[in-house]
Amino acid sequence: QPKTKKSLARSGVKNVVVVEGVRIPFLQSGTTYADLMPHDLARAALQGLLTRTSVPRDVVDYIVYGTVIQEVKTSNVAREAALGAGFSDKTPAHTVTMACISSNQAMTTGVGMIAAGQCDVVVAGGVELMSDVPIRHSRKMRKTMLTLNRAKTLGQKLSLISKIRPDYFAPELPAVAEFSTSETMGHSADRLAAAFGVSRLEQDEYALRSHTLAKRAQDEGLLQDVVPFKVPGKDTVTKDNGIRPSSLEQMGKLKPAFVKPYGTVTAANSSFLTDGASAMLIMSEEKALAMGYKPKAYLRDFVYVSQDPKDQLLLGPTYATPKVLEKAGLSLSDIDVFEFHEAFAGQILANLKAMDSDWFAKNYMGRKSKVGAPPLDKFNTWGGSLSLGHPFGATGCRLVITAAHRLKKEGGQYGLVAACAAGGQGHAMIVELYPQ
Repeated sequence: QPKTKKSLARSGVKNVVVVEGVRIPFLQSGTTYADLMPHDLARAALQGLLTRTSVPRDVVDYIVYGTVIQEVKTSNVAREAALGAGFSDKTPAHTVTMACISSNQAMTTGVGMIAAGQCDVVVAGGVELMSDVPIRHSRKMRKTMLTLNRAKTLGQKLSLISKIRPDYFAPELPAVAEFSTSETMGHSADRLAAAFGVSRLEQDEYALRSHTLAKRAQDEGLLQDVVPFKVPGKDTVTKDNGIRPSSLEQMGKLKPAFVKPYGTVTAANSSFLTDGASAMLIMSEEKALAMGYKPKAYLRDFVYVSQDPKDQLLLGPTYATPKVLEKAGLSLSDIDVFEFHEAFAGQILANLKAMDSDWFAKNYMGRKSKVGAPPLDKFNTWGGSLSLGHPFGATGCRLVITAAHRLKKEGGQYGLVAACAAGGQGHAMIVELYPQ
């Protein structure tokens, strides 16, 4: 049994619990899921959740999903996935986006609806299909085509067509870049690592740790949230395919991916483009017990933060962690399990150094002292986004359910989930193991 600590119950607010969380296997983009659409992946996660929990579809009050790069045909992917999974057309569903913390936002939206008494049962999740991102025509071409659609006479149409030039056909490719700074996230990670003195060797060692721990967790059957997915016309996928422990020697041979030739961020110490989807069954504690479910964990306090999107783009965990601990009345030593999103090894190590710096706390965060760095023996011990993959909109749910499973496995009470996101934003949440 976990040791008893302080209670985080909030008077006048419903306790919110997670009953179950699942995900279809996270796969490197361009592989098995490439011919599908985002709602196909989201639907598979929803169906996996239904199979795992046997929850009646008509009990679900609301469905909310997170995603980042939207497919235009299914912009409200939550609704399309829900209908495809057999939920009633009377069940409302909406989609949120907050970059890499989109499914975190989906979950906390559900928490808020339940805590406010608006719902008793919410399904939250996230999905991303990086294999097939929308590629647009150039703005000139789009304007011409829209005008052409309104042209009434053959002469007007021919006149417009005659104005089309070869450069109109140049496509607009999406990029993982900041709109406000035009800088790719990889460049930001490289600059952040340099600012905090994180070496190339440190980054490679951390990335190797992530892959090694993920492989061990996979081999030992610890990744219990993964549900099989029979891909139409292909085989059934049963496990993540990005886990590849290498060696420091092999990793050291890779060239810098962003800041060339002297950068330290490479393909080996960065999270890879990933396809995947997740889903979680969230309820009021009262409803879960009435239905005979044994919840996995309480979803307790959470915070969102934002800061400078140029120089502090990836420091969300540093800013969010002390705030969520203060809200919950906890200290870093009270936390038994840490699950942080690994965008880049350099980003994780820079955050750990920032969290352990009194100077940074005083000069940038307006705090009297540092919060401290999480001990590595409690940190992402089943791997992380560097090895398991990072489908932008789906990762948050993976972090939370992994924290819950680790708490049960390790006999802990409190877990802390944290993540950075594009736009210089971040999230942190306290997860408490449900009494066993």
